[in-house]
Amino acid sequence: MLPTLRASLPYTLALAVLAYFAFAFFTLEINQAWFVVIGVVLAGVLVPILVDVKGAATSPEQPSQDFSGDTATLYVGNLPYRANEEAVKELFASYGAVKNVRLMKDRQTGRRRGFGFVEVSAKDANKMINKLNDFEFQERTLKVREAKERQEDDNAE
Repeated sequence: MLPTLRASLPYTLALAVLAYFAFAFFTLEINQAWFVVIGVVLAGVLVPILVDVKGAATSPEQPSQDFSGDTATLYVGNLPYRANEEAVKELFASYGAVKNVRLMKDRQTGRRRGFGFVEVSAKDANKMINKLNDFEFQERTLKVREAKERQEDDNAE
């Protein structure tokens, strides 16, 4: 089930029940099943709007971790295939400033390949390597080290 649907489902059902009771008190000559349908339709339209507005109003602002200075690129291996950029960024941000996260994908299948690169503040890089190398993340043991520069192919002319 989608996270937004899971979050809004209780509100949708509650609003549908409230709409049912509100319409039921009117002495209209309408079948009660129509009250349920009207309540569900209203809830289906209103609740996602209310959840989005509430989520935007209550979600804390992400502190900007913009930093000036040198950066270092870390190689992160043995990543779980279900890990996304945001989860990896959150993990590394707990140990220092993170500028960018790139998780590699297979060109043909589009699936993640289990490794990526995290661009971090140079002053935090060694601390991140020490803390996160051999760290258990989503049931996988990460391998974190400083990334090597890409080797240019000397044979291609």
